[in-house]
Amino acid sequence: MRVSIRKNIANPKLFKEQLLSWAQQFREVVFLDSNSYPQQYSSFDCMLAVDAFTSLKTDYYNAFEDLKQYQQNTKDWLFGYLSYDLKNDIENLQSNNFDGLNFPDLFFFQPKKVFILKGYELEIQYLLLCDDELEEDFGEIIQSPNSKFQSLESLEIKQRISKDLYIQKVNKMLEHIHIGDMYEANFCMEFYAENAIINPLEKFQKLNEISQAPFSVFFKNYKQYLLSASPERYLKKVGDKIISQPIKGTSKRFSDPIEDEKSKNILASDTKERAENIMITDLVRNDLSHTSQKGSVEVEELCGIYSFLQVHQMISTVTSKLDSKFSAVDVLKTTFPMGSMTGAPKISVMEIVENLEETKRGLYSGAVGYFTPEGDFDFNVVIRSILYNQENKYVSFSVGSAITSLSIPEKEYEECLLKAKAMHEVLQ
Repeated sequence: MRVSIRKNIANPKLFKEQLLSWAQQFREVVFLDSNSYPQQYSSFDCMLAVDAFTSLKTDYYNAFEDLKQYQQNTKDWLFGYLSYDLKNDIENLQSNNFDGLNFPDLFFFQPKKVFILKGYELEIQYLLLCDDELEEDFGEIIQSPNSKFQSLESLEIKQRISKDLYIQKVNKMLEHIHIGDMYEANFCMEFYAENAIINPLEKFQKLNEISQAPFSVFFKNYKQYLLSASPERYLKKVGDKIISQPIKGTSKRFSDPIEDEKSKNILASDTKERAENIMITDLVRNDLSHTSQKGSVEVEELCGIYSFLQVHQMISTVTSKLDSKFSAVDVLKTTFPMGSMTGAPKISVMEIVENLEETKRGLYSGAVGYFTPEGDFDFNVVIRSILYNQENKYVSFSVGSAITSLSIPEKEYEECLLKAKAMHEVLQ
């Protein structure tokens, strides 16, 4: 049971900063920020969950079943993540590549304290065991200094795959496409720094400022951090409605409005980018059909163009109505990992990229989000994100692009560098 109260907030922007600053004292933190991005399916401006009352941490084996039990027994707010390697629970697959981060495959927790900000209204929900701390905490939050840091450390960021090797590997993928093993695949590469000492809060603030993405996340589990400026929703459930919004297709932003508009129009009419998006939209339709009511899968928008601070993106929206015989976790299991980060056909692609990528993806290209007490959920796609293990001083970010038969390896490499730009800037 939770105690719920509402407060009016005079300056939501300042309050968000104070809230995140205050949260740093806790071992478990999930801070979700929509950055006031105009989107149809937004539920809040920002949300914070801290301090685990119960939690679930596991490797991929039987992970979805464990999560289903946990979610159905708890019937409360749960926040956490699904790492990409949960694919090994769903299919006969493996992840044997190098892993410098060593995060658990799945982690969720039931927070003692939840804050939900919409416009000027704040809702605070505390478990009964700590509701006497609510007013005192609120007083502390609004007294919290607005912590802006100066960065001192300088990191030497290395690239796991050189340009030449990248081009070689993409050519290998093109061979797989030409012999019919697959027709689209997301191929990823890692940038990393060793012996890295960073201030995660400062890096998140910087990343969030230059990206202002609708699915931004600051995640902390003791000494493991995710700092995410994701523009992409993986999956949302509201009642029996399921919403998926895959991104495929990227173009550059320009400060000159005429150049910028041109870049947007080129993306909208680019045959290769549209083909990428339509292939993945089709895959998502198929994924959603496994748990949907007959005939309820719909494409609400195909290849819409959306602008973010760093890039223009092509986004489609696919919805379905959930068949009552399936649970919330069933929908996640039958659609995971998301099509935009795998490719088509999914299983074949996952096997091929496992052999060609040099790094275990882990939380990158997984999902972070929450379940509500009613069993609804919302998850992002972990892209445009920095991962940090404070214990072994390892910092990492990965980027990927979709390889199709029309791909030119050099151009795909350039797209990866474009996507890496914000993270590079933040860390250097």
